[in-house]
Amino acid sequence: MMYLHTINVYDRSYKLVKIIPDAVNLASFGYPQYPGTYKGAPVEAAFSPDHKFGYVTNYSMYGAAPFTREGTDVCSPTSKFPNSFVYRINLATLAIDQVTQVGAVPKFVAVTPNGKYVLVSNWCSYTESVIDAATGAVAATITMGAYPRGIAVDSTSSTAYIAIMGSTRIAAMDLNTFAVTWLSNVGSAPRHLVISPDDHWLYATLNGDGLVAKIDLSTRSVVRRVATGDAPRSMTISPDGTKLFVVNYLSNTMSEVRTADMRVVQTVPTNPNPIGITYDADTHRVWVACYTGSIMVFRDGAS
Repeated sequence: MMYLHTINVYDRSYKLVKIIPDAVNLASFGYPQYPGTYKGAPVEAAFSPDHKFGYVTNYSMYGAAPFTREGTDVCSPTSKFPNSFVYRINLATLAIDQVTQVGAVPKFVAVTPNGKYVLVSNWCSYTESVIDAATGAVAATITMGAYPRGIAVDSTSSTAYIAIMGSTRIAAMDLNTFAVTWLSNVGSAPRHLVISPDDHWLYATLNGDGLVAKIDLSTRSVVRRVATGDAPRSMTISPDGTKLFVVNYLSNTMSEVRTADMRVVQTVPTNPNPIGITYDADTHRVWVACYTGSIMVFRDGAS
C-alpha cells in the first residue's frame, strides 16, 4: 500500500491479519548514515521458498535528506534519485527484521527457487540488484538498460529472465556468473514474465503492443502472441502450466489464456484498474489487486 505506507496481511479466509507500517529506523538496521525514522512506499512482494520471509520493494523512501525526492516513472540514472530499500518481513512475527539498500525506484522483486538470492529490478538506476538472502547484502549489481521490471527464474535457479520495458528485449542472467545474454525482438515494452514449470516456455506481457507473448526458450524466439484486453499488465500461471491469468488494466478484466494454443478461453470483469495478480496453488484461488483500492479473489473453476 505505497500511498498509505503500510503492508496489509490477509489470511486465506480473507481476514485482515495485520497492518504493518512501513516506517523504519534505518540506523538500527545497519545504516548509521541515515539517523531517525523513514517511511517507505511498498510496491511489490515476493516470498522465500521455505515460507519464512517476505521481501518488499519500496518505490521511494521519505524523510530527511537524501530521501526528499520522490521517484517517478520517467527517469534515468542521470536523474540521481536516492537509492531505496528492500524490507524483509519475518512471516512468523509479521515484523520487518532486515533492510537492504538497492537502487533507485526498485519495483519488481523475486526470490530464486533455491532461496539463495533475492533479485530486484531498479527502475531508475537501470540495474538489477542481487541480494544474498543468507546475509542480506548485495552480492552484485548488473546494468540492464532502460526500465528493468518483471523477473522469472527457472526451476533450477540457474537463469533469471528480466523484462526490460524500455526496449524489445528480455535479459537472461546466469545466476552462477551474473553474465547477461539477450532474448531480442520479443515485442514492445515487455513488462511481466512467468515461466512454465518445465522451463521450456517464457510468457511476457507486452506493454507497448497490448499483447501477451509465448517464447520458446530453446530457440529464444516468440512462437505466438495473443490480445487479452486493453493494457495487459501482470499475470500468473497455474501450477501445471496449462493456464495463464492476465489482468487487463484499462479493460477492467481478467483473462484466462490456454497456454497450449494461446487462446483466450474466458474473460471476467474486475473492479477498476486490476494491476497485481497471484495464484494460490493450495486453494486454487487467483488473487487480483486493483489499483483503485480493492482485492478480488477468484476460484479457478477447472480445479
